[in-house]
Amino acid sequence: MERPIGGNYGYGPSYGMANPVYGTPGMLGAPTAPPANMFDTIPGYEGTLAGGGGGYLPPPMPTVPMPVPEQAPTPPDWHIPSISEDKARESLENYVSSKCCYSSAPVKDGVITSMETFNTYRYRLESFTESRTSEWSQEPYTGQVVDAGIQPAPSPWQIPTNPPTFFNDKKETIKVPYTSSAVKNCHTCLGVGRGPCTTCAGAGNKVCWACNGSGTRQSDDRCITCSGRGRENCNSCNGQGSRECETCRGKRQLLVFINLTVKWSTEKDDFVAQQSSGLRVQNLENVSGKQLFQNAQYMLYPVMGFPDASVAQASERLVREHQSKYAQNSRILQQRQTIELIPITKVNYKWKGKSHFYYVYGNEFQVNADDYPATCCCSVM
Repeated sequence: MERPIGGNYGYGPSYGMANPVYGTPGMLGAPTAPPANMFDTIPGYEGTLAGGGGGYLPPPMPTVPMPVPEQAPTPPDWHIPSISEDKARESLENYVSSKCCYSSAPVKDGVITSMETFNTYRYRLESFTESRTSEWSQEPYTGQVVDAGIQPAPSPWQIPTNPPTFFNDKKETIKVPYTSSAVKNCHTCLGVGRGPCTTCAGAGNKVCWACNGSGTRQSDDRCITCSGRGRENCNSCNGQGSRECETCRGKRQLLVFINLTVKWSTEKDDFVAQQSSGLRVQNLENVSGKQLFQNAQYMLYPVMGFPDASVAQASERLVREHQSKYAQNSRILQQRQTIELIPITKVNYKWKGKSHFYYVYGNEFQVNADDYPATCCCSVM
């Protein structure tokens, strides 16, 4: 078969070159961020930026009076609940059965020699906060009402919301009334409604994948994929070289407005009183204990009169830190402080003449057995 010469085949000398409208360097480098002069000045929102970054909007001063000191009631029982040997052995058995390479021999044959209990208190302070941030946003203009200037926009903290119940996190975005500014030409496509296809750089076609642009196959036959042209239409833009602008969705114009993002979040800090059991504090993060004290109100005063002085000191420090850290940029809606007594039992036992130990802790009877003596029961066949 005669080998074709060239690769245009009647498609003209510009076939496969940059689209004369959408493929120019200027259009390919069209701005993606809106210019600053695109936005009007709205009283109360002067620091608002496009894409966020304007910072938190400070809340108004609280009108509720500060709390007065409150004596923590003395619980009737400050002692750690003890567990039986049967429960200690059962807890270890459950732990070992969850490990694929742990032998159950120490559980069956080990002899418990002693059990030690430890007083471990955990103080927890939670502050449920509401924060508000604003940013300029835009959407394709399809005839929406332009309400900026009709009346003053409400201040950020005057806008009503639908808050969740206390200590349940939530996020809500609200279009601020009376901030929808005059319609602007789209900054991305410069009001054209379309932009260059990024797949083919606006050319509308690309090198044929089957013949790598030669127009022929190894047998010198004309490539059937591109009909010998050496190039094929771009599937992303259907050969047009341009696609609908993603910013204005082809509408050419944008309506700009302010979005208010309201975030409710629970800020939490824990303090675990010094305990001498030897169990790492990190092990206690996912277990619960016996609740000895709880207090929740708008603003808390530190715990007073607790038998362990370190807990009272931690309460005073954390309450002060939460007020300083969160009250500046957020509104504290509710605070809650709790004290738990977490049971920890150190179980000492003997197996094959050697002494070992493990811990059983929390209401969930979790086990920590770093000292377990039979952890390699798997064999390779």
